[in-house]
Amino acid sequence: MEALAVRLSGLDPYIDGAMRIVAFYDTLMRRRVDLPALARASAGLAECVAGIRLHGTGRVTRVSPDGRHASAPPAPASTTVPITLDEEEIGTVWLERPGPPNPLDDVLLDRLAIAAAAVAEQYGPARTTMADPALVELAISADSDEAARARALRLLGFAADQPVRVVAVRSRLPLCRLGGLLCPAGPVKAAPLADVGVILATAIDPARFPAGVRAGIGAAESPDRSWLQARTALRFTGPREPVVRYADLGALALLAEIPKEASRDNADVAAIARISGTPEDMETLETYCATGSLRRAADLLHLHHSSVARRLEQIAKTLGIELTEPTGLMRVRLALTTWRLLDD
Repeated sequence: MEALAVRLSGLDPYIDGAMRIVAFYDTLMRRRVDLPALARASAGLAECVAGIRLHGTGRVTRVSPDGRHASAPPAPASTTVPITLDEEEIGTVWLERPGPPNPLDDVLLDRLAIAAAAVAEQYGPARTTMADPALVELAISADSDEAARARALRLLGFAADQPVRVVAVRSRLPLCRLGGLLCPAGPVKAAPLADVGVILATAIDPARFPAGVRAGIGAAESPDRSWLQARTALRFTGPREPVVRYADLGALALLAEIPKEASRDNADVAAIARISGTPEDMETLETYCATGSLRRAADLLHLHHSSVARRLEQIAKTLGIELTEPTGLMRVRLALTTWRLLDD
């Protein structure tokens, strides 16, 4: 291979330069340099400012050709290449060349990105969020023994004394991006299991979930129990409450243990099912149940309170439940929640 490269370099100066760049970065990787040293070497080789950014930490390294930290405001990147690790983009490398890009800039940045990924994996400043689904399943499965679970968590990057929360999510966002949003500073791992995404983290802030995500958050207990709790909490989510913590459910969590056939046979749940095909009635009923106030519901629905009162009167007749009485309101709230649980 080396002999072929030598012959090719005699025919094409570009290949000669490319092979020299490859050899340059191979040497740097053998010497196990860190990210600042990698940026300094790249800036010297490119004879312009070189930059490295890791998404997970937000850390940015910019170095001038003289080997010093680039203090001037960043210039527009002339060439940019993503850093990928385990098929996940974990950062970016770029050159800030004043003039047009050099023909070999792409080769240089490709090798810099590969070297930066190796450094990130070795020293751990930017570990990937996505994990092997089999390893995650081993960590959260009720069938795993404690030794296997502890080993799986250790391989996933969680210390033995760290509490691990498990989150069950349904989201159109990539799990790697969602995991980074939820836990930007601490360890976090994610993997898809069937039609549900699983996120493991040491701490979860419900306020960090972006719009459009449904999530159930388990308590900080053993991962297998936390996973069961997270799946249960996910069933209680809805448009008005897309993120639910199991710890906040209290006695409502018992509703998830009722067999579905028993729920369908209940008269109140069956009554809710009859009006579920009328979105206007369902929205009015759900808003009233959430607020417990006719005027507050009217404000949220942007209707006059008399209009909401007429709707509720008709709904009450259909349900056969007096909504203005505390007992009737409690029955409808429980029936609504149980009806939602029929659809996992």
